[in-house]
Amino acid sequence: MPDRKTQSVKKTKYIFVSGGVISGIGKGLTSASIAFLLKQAGFSVAPIKFENYLNLDAGTINPIEHGDPFLCEDGTEGDMDIGTYEKFLNEDMGKENFVTIGRIYQTVIERERRFEYNGEDVEAIPHITDEIIGRVTSLGKKKNADIVLVELGGTAGEYQNVLYYEASRIMTLKMPGDVLHVHVSYVPTPGHLGEPKTKPTQLSVKTLNGMGIQPDFIIARSEKQLDQRRKDRFALFCNMHPEDIITNPDVDTVYEIPLVLYRQGLVKRILKKFNLPVRESKLTEWEKFVEKVKSPKKKVLNIAIVGKYFGTGEYQLRDSYAALFDALDHAGWAHNAAIKTTWVNAEKVTSKTAKEVIGTPDGIIVPIGWGERGAEGMIAAADYARKAKIPYLGLCYGMQLAVIAFARSVIGWKDANTAENDEKSKHPVIYLIPSQREIMERRAYGGTMRLGGWEAKVKKGTKAYALYKKYHQLLNENGLTSERHRHRYEFNNDFAEEFEKHGLVISARSVEEGLVEIIEVPDHPFYMGTQGHPEYKSRPLQPHPIFLGFIDACAKSAKNE
Repeated sequence: MPDRKTQSVKKTKYIFVSGGVISGIGKGLTSASIAFLLKQAGFSVAPIKFENYLNLDAGTINPIEHGDPFLCEDGTEGDMDIGTYEKFLNEDMGKENFVTIGRIYQTVIERERRFEYNGEDVEAIPHITDEIIGRVTSLGKKKNADIVLVELGGTAGEYQNVLYYEASRIMTLKMPGDVLHVHVSYVPTPGHLGEPKTKPTQLSVKTLNGMGIQPDFIIARSEKQLDQRRKDRFALFCNMHPEDIITNPDVDTVYEIPLVLYRQGLVKRILKKFNLPVRESKLTEWEKFVEKVKSPKKKVLNIAIVGKYFGTGEYQLRDSYAALFDALDHAGWAHNAAIKTTWVNAEKVTSKTAKEVIGTPDGIIVPIGWGERGAEGMIAAADYARKAKIPYLGLCYGMQLAVIAFARSVIGWKDANTAENDEKSKHPVIYLIPSQREIMERRAYGGTMRLGGWEAKVKKGTKAYALYKKYHQLLNENGLTSERHRHRYEFNNDFAEEFEKHGLVISARSVEEGLVEIIEVPDHPFYMGTQGHPEYKSRPLQPHPIFLGFIDACAKSAKNE
């Protein structure tokens, strides 16, 4: 056996992914696709996302502002791109994979306060850039990664992210041959012209050049496949080889993107530039999955989502419930069903108008939420679903409000409520546990909820237990499972006995504190509320059991109409 001292140390490679022209063009999806393809070629890949905002994480940001914060197993509240990484790589992400500029500044300032810079004047360069580089390289070491893929938030030319680009430039200079830069840019096709225009991307690349960065690849996002003429113009004006211009047109499903990139030889060119062994990516299972997604579906299921984070100004946003929509799609594809969602503004729903406003969909979901606005409408929706025998799924707040609806309608506690909305209620069936009350009194909101994965014991004989067992997601035969949480209000155990006496089934409790995790209503096609967030654990090839059960019930309900 060779001496350990003489063994070569793995030399990690780094890929920076930047965006140009406009935001929201799929930089995160492109990053995840590249990471997926490299993983399928046998390389270990560790992704990391750098965000521009000064928030320490995405937890306190209104979902209308920046989309649905993605909750990780370790409690990290990241952005939607972190969820994309998990879905494509089928790996859990965590705090090492998501960093904000606020977190970077906080770390540097705390070090300065501890005199760790030995009296130096602490500056953006080199101290902030050193911290950025340190986060990138330490991730590679911790994960023992062959390649670290670094997604830079925002677009080239924004002042908020200039230090990320500077860190990229420094790493490229100090690690020749070990750093590549991929620029994802938008190529518009103005309707009155009818041809794609490359000038915006040329200017975007010029901005990169002005920061000392020459991209190795351009991923051109466009409505249609770019022709050779456009690629040649890119190569001429951006100082690149035509084969390094990769076109990424609109596709039927985002899960097709890796296949589009792979067919153009992107992985082989990356590996050649890194002087790594060129291997084929194993894509057979993924190709079959994409084919299944794109194939005609046996039925279309209409799911009503009664929430309150759909709009910004005159525009409607899907991103506010991004993980939920993905989980529904995953389960729908598994059941050969297309999911059509109807967005219902909870503020327009009352007990008298529920049927008129919601209609008779195949299923009803009340998702995550906070505060009093729209709560009564969501309670009315939960009550309507129970009485009308429409499959119902309550997620976090949706579970809590279903409990309130049951208390008012079945038990008869007309003033039942959550202490979050009515502290004077005589029946606070949802309340703050003492540890959370102390936190609220200090106004310490960020990162202080019950966050991340929490183990729970699922009761045998319940619908929840049957689903977890059927889809092999029980940790052991005793009914142990784990779900991710992001909340601070809980089911009030003081009222549990009365609920159970009136027929509500408590089908899971947390192992650590005995907190109620899942509730069910028997003699119903499907009526379940979960305090955890199964939507964050759903994967394309492994849909979550609860969503699979919900969609199955919706399909059967639709069949019986």
